Amino acid sequence: MAYDFDLFVIGAGSGGVRAARFAAGFGAKVAVAESRYLGGTCVNVGCVPKKLLVYGAHFSDDFEQAAGFGWSLEDAQFDWGQLIANKNREIERLNGIYRNLLVNSGVTLLEGHAKCVGANEVEVDGQRYSAEHILIATGGWPQIPDIPGKELAISSNEAFFLKALPKRVLVVGGGYIAVEFAGIFQGLGAKTSLLYRGDLFLRGFDGGVRTHLKEELEKRGMDLQFNSDIARIDRQDDGSLKATLKDGRELIADCVFYATGRRPMLDNLGLENTGVDLDERGFIRVDDLYQTTAPSILAIGDVIGRVQLTPVALAEGMAVARRLFKPEQYRPVDYQNIPTAVFSQPPIGTVGLTEEQALEQGHKVQIFESRFRPMKLTLTDVQEKTLMKLVVDADTDRVLGCHMVGPDAGEIIQGLGIALKAGATKQQFDETIGVHPTAAEEFVTLRTPSR
Repeated sequence: MAYDFDLFVIGAGSGGVRAARFAAGFGAKVAVAESRYLGGTCVNVGCVPKKLLVYGAHFSDDFEQAAGFGWSLEDAQFDWGQLIANKNREIERLNGIYRNLLVNSGVTLLEGHAKCVGANEVEVDGQRYSAEHILIATGGWPQIPDIPGKELAISSNEAFFLKALPKRVLVVGGGYIAVEFAGIFQGLGAKTSLLYRGDLFLRGFDGGVRTHLKEELEKRGMDLQFNSDIARIDRQDDGSLKATLKDGRELIADCVFYATGRRPMLDNLGLENTGVDLDERGFIRVDDLYQTTAPSILAIGDVIGRVQLTPVALAEGMAVARRLFKPEQYRPVDYQNIPTAVFSQPPIGTVGLTEEQALEQGHKVQIFESRFRPMKLTLTDVQEKTLMKLVVDADTDRVLGCHMVGPDAGEIIQGLGIALKAGATKQQFDETIGVHPTAAEEFVTLRTPSR
């Protein structure tokens, strides 16, 4: 049967665009449908604008520390509207780049909502297209719990477009998005409380990292409320919000921001017409080749609920394009030792196993750990400390995990990700000459196990 397209991609986010571009480069006839914005969550309401806001929030620290280096500053003024306008302009530029990447690759771009009407057929704005392969890359969407007053709360989608910076913010959640936005709001001048229903945020990260970040955030004056959850939200006469907690306490804020998880974006996708199954969590079920239970349909990225990170979606998109249209270049995605950063303040960088994971997997471990005040802060009154930690297999000397909390953690951990990918040993770390004076050199000068 002759199809209109060899590959029809639904969703022009990171994974979908990567798969489409490279499939077209391999000679396939490709279409992409996108109903919202080019670049997906990451470019529009995720990593990119969030990082720009993180940069903005850091200036309060920079101004405070400048006096120690001889700089006298007048009272700094912050303009939220200017930051958001500049952010919007940059996102519009990136949208244009994504458009050019697709069009210049020979991909047919359809800007409308795509719905599957069969295992090999897609409908976009009333027009039907057939395809040998359909790739679903529609990403995720924030969830706000179904509580009274939920319509008064916002998610990350709305946070990037607030008309003004709220004076008082309640951030609800214990994942990296909650921690990052709490740092953004506080750094920009809002009185910020972080509420999490568990004992300690960032579940799944190394225990030492979680505890260290908690201590550093408390030094900065952030109000951390663990084992706390909101039962309802009410609008008060003065326009403020009253959050009533499950323990009966009441908190007053101007903004309640929820970062309590994301669901797969499957709305009006027509999966009921295809034979595609969902897993027990509601994500699209795929095998190791990203094949769904409908042989002609594949899925990648956040919609399959594996590792929900932009670079992972990119790798999955590349894997699909190669397997379908350039099989001699195909290689599976390796989900081990994925470097990760949390752009909290101070930030986290991590790659490999946590101490807890290493022990659970039966490794006999040695822990190398250092806490120190960064050199930049020695001329200031700031008492923030950096944490660096290595998890090492005591029998093989292989470094199983690297973890850091401190300035430039994400930048530093990227290089260490290569080392762990290559199977580096602690001896090889020790024999590597450090770059002096840097914080990064601490990773190659950790000589004595802390336990």
